[in-house]
Order: sequence, then C-alpha cells, then structure tokens
Amino acid sequence: MNKIAHSVVVFLVFKIHWKKLLPIGVFITITFALFQLKTLPYQLTTPNSFHPDTNQFDINLKSQITPLTTDEESEVIKIDPETDIPNSSSQLVPSIAVVQEKVKVTETRNQVKVPSIQFINKPNKSVLPLSFSSASERRRKRYLRDIKGLSPYEALVYAKKELDTISVGVDYHDPNLYVPLFRNITVFERSYELMELILKVYVYQDGKRPIFHNPYLRGIYSSEGWFMKFMESSKEFVTRDPQKAHLFYLPYSARQLQRALYVPNSHNIKPLSIFLRDYVNKIASKYPFWNRTRGSDHFLVACHDWGPYTLKDHEELTKNTIKALCNADTSEGVFVAGKDVSLPETTIGNPRRPLRNMGGKKISQRPILAFFAGGMHGRVRPTLLKYWANKDKNMIISGPMSYKTMSYSRHMKSSKYCICPMGFEVNSPRIVEAIYYECVPVIIADNFVPPLNEVLNWSAFSVSVAEQDIPKLKEILEAIPMKRYRMMQSNVKMLQRHFYWNRTPVKYDMFHMILHSIWLSRLNQIQDLTGTQ
Repeated sequence: MNKIAHSVVVFLVFKIHWKKLLPIGVFITITFALFQLKTLPYQLTTPNSFHPDTNQFDINLKSQITPLTTDEESEVIKIDPETDIPNSSSQLVPSIAVVQEKVKVTETRNQVKVPSIQFINKPNKSVLPLSFSSASERRRKRYLRDIKGLSPYEALVYAKKELDTISVGVDYHDPNLYVPLFRNITVFERSYELMELILKVYVYQDGKRPIFHNPYLRGIYSSEGWFMKFMESSKEFVTRDPQKAHLFYLPYSARQLQRALYVPNSHNIKPLSIFLRDYVNKIASKYPFWNRTRGSDHFLVACHDWGPYTLKDHEELTKNTIKALCNADTSEGVFVAGKDVSLPETTIGNPRRPLRNMGGKKISQRPILAFFAGGMHGRVRPTLLKYWANKDKNMIISGPMSYKTMSYSRHMKSSKYCICPMGFEVNSPRIVEAIYYECVPVIIADNFVPPLNEVLNWSAFSVSVAEQDIPKLKEILEAIPMKRYRMMQSNVKMLQRHFYWNRTPVKYDMFHMILHSIWLSRLNQIQDLTGTQ
C-alpha cells in the first residue's frame, strides 16, 4: 500500500504538467457552475437566494399599503369592502380600498399576483395595481400614436374629443388619487394624462424685473410667485417655439406690480391697469399669437386682491384671457366661473421650507368646535364677532390673536372646524391653512368660487355657510353627524398633497393642479370638434 501511495505522489508531483492543466480545470469548473445555475427551478439573484416565501411577500405588501382603518393616530374611517362609495356622477363604485386577499405566488413561473388597490396613503410604484398600470400604458401609447403629426389646435380638438367620449362606469384609477375628493375622477385622470403628453406653454420673455420674471415667494400672495417659478423653469411643459404652443403665459406678478407702481395711501390703482394694458398691446403688436385668438389661449396667474381690477383697462384681457385668480368673486364681472380658475391662496413664511409645520392633532384632541381669529375688515367678520365673540366656550371667535397665549396654528390644530370668512375680498388664506392643519374649513363668502372647483368636490371636505346664516353657525355645525365629520376630516388629510408647494414639483401637487385647471379651461373652449373655435 505504501509503494502504491508513493508511486501516486511521485506521478502527481513530477510527471504531470500542472501549468498546462490549470486552464482546463478552470474551464471545467465554470462550465459545471453554469450548468447548475441553468437547471435551478427558480432564478438565483443573490448569494443568499432562497425559494420564494409567500408569507414574506404578504408581510412586505402589507407594510407598503395603508388601508383605511380606524387608528388612534390618524382617526381614519374604516370602510367596509362591501359598501359602495358614490363618485362625483352619483354612481356607486364598489370600494376596494381595503386589501384582504393574500398575495398568491405561482412557483412555476415565479409571478406575484397583487390584488387591485383603489387608495393608498403613501404611493409606492412597486404596489401599483397591475390593471391600472397596464390600462394607463395602453392609453399612453394610443395617445402618442394619435397625436403624432397634429398641429397644436388639432391636438386640443383630439384631447377634447377624448374627454367627451369617456364611457361611464367602474374603472381602475391611479392609487395616488383618492376618489371622494373629485367631482369626476375618470375625467380628471384622463385630462391629466393628456396634459402630460400634449401641453406645451410658451412664456413671453418680454417685460423687465421686478414686475416680470421675478417670483415673490413669501406671504399670503405667494401662490402666483411659486407658480411663476415652476412654470418658467419647467422642461416638461415649456416650449421655446411659439408655433408649437397650446397656451401662452403672461409672466407678471400682481404683487410685484403693486409694490412697484402703487403710491401708498393714494387709493388709485389706475396706473397699474394702464401698465398692464400697454404691456398686452405691445405683445399683440409684436407677435401674431394674441390677435389670432383675441387672447383666449393666453393666461395669467394673480393672487393679489387687486388682481381682477388691474385688468379692466383692456377688454380682451378681461373677457377672453384665462385668469387664475385668488380673488375669485363672480359678482365683480371679471372672474367667470367655468372659464377662469380659482387660485388657492397660500401663506408661505419660509420659502426654503414651504411645508414646515404641517399636520394636526387627532380628533380626540380637538376640543374646540370652531375657531377664528383675525382683523375686522370686510362685511362678514364684524357680523361673525357680533354673534359669536365670547358667547360660547366651545367656539373661539376673536379679533387678532395675541401671541402671548396659545399660538394661532395650535388653535387651528386643536379645532374641529376652522372658520374662513372673507375679508376685504372673498378669498382667504385660512382655507389652505385649515387643510394644512387637518381642520375642516368652514367657508363664509357669498359669490366665492372655491379653489380648483372645476375638479374638486368641496362638499366632501368642507362646509359652506351663507353670510345670512352666521347667527345659526353653531347650530349648523352641531347638526353635522360625527360620522360625517370624521369622513370630512379624513378627506382633508387625503387632500393635503394637492395643496403642497414642494420645492421641486411632483405629480398632482399644487403647481400641477393649477396648470391642469388652466389646461382644462382651454379644452372647454373647444366647442366644435370639426375644427372651428
């Protein structure tokens, strides 16, 4: 035995040329490894891969989906999956908000089947309903194929026809959209998709700072500034070729116009009107686009209270242009409901942190029935204080609030309802503040069109009280059932994302919602699908 072992060792050490055999050994090893990988019953993707575990998939899915269930922190209402939720067209749509099925894994094909999801609080692309994603992608491809080669106006006619021929019925929707917030979720979703694919805006470069191209991002009139900032810097929607444009933007700031031209205490805004009149006349004489439609495909965005009044010296600017105004008063003869856009009035204290101090307390920690504090200007507020100041411990209604006590924002966060009465004009920044602080807004302003009213269903998350009903304010609020209040308060939370000024715009946020309403107004101008305007 020793002789045999000795012979083998001598043969291996002295007779074999290892350097020649090394490449052959490497080749055999790699070939064998690849063969083993090829014959595995499932794909090996990591060094520690294992056979798919259905329980783990289920845990991961549930961690990404936020169902509507009662929670001590969020106070969200649980919706029975068998109940029906009315949509904006009064049709009953079966709720699929609560996911009860487990994820099914087909081992032979390694496919994960995810049940359809209607709503989620925190969007996650990895859990989008397969039915929605596929339907949306098919529509997108069809839209791109159909609009290829169309002129700007022909593309508008195409988009208008698409909206007019939407079939009524149950449909899958983007889980980033919460159905009860919208008048018609299907129309909004299709219109938004078409806007993303089609819309191009030409921004006039005429006009000097500070009135033009100089967004004012702080204070209660900051909406116009944030929109200007994002519109002028948009690579998605802005075109430098006016021949390709569907809309034309007049990039001026009503706030900067007031700061630059108004003489304090003069009570004369005529110079502001004349300035805008001359600017539009210059645009009309320099370019052919205004005269082509008499300004109907042009738009402006103005949040200052004087916004509507500074337009009156130019007839076409007043009557034809699409106007996004915070002062959305239908009684003044300037704002036209259905054509113009009610611009949300937002108060931004720190432009570097526009979303600072958001959120509010849960319902059980909101002891105040109704809250208002502010100056006594306008026709509504003195009446409000006359009937309710220091009259009821559950209703805190006062003039300007001292900051020595509990802060203004903490009062809003501790109240069930936040009263939003008009001031000198019908608009109020308290509406958006209430949404930020998860307080149900109570709007008291006759002739006021709420922000983004063409797409949002304001009855789902707010209360509207006529000015003459101020003496019955507490009675009206206490008559609202707790179940109804909980639903509205939950809807306010779901609404917040549509009123955010993000430092970088994201889908469905304030910038995109305003631009969509302007886009929708332009589409609504298309009366005859044969091509006449």
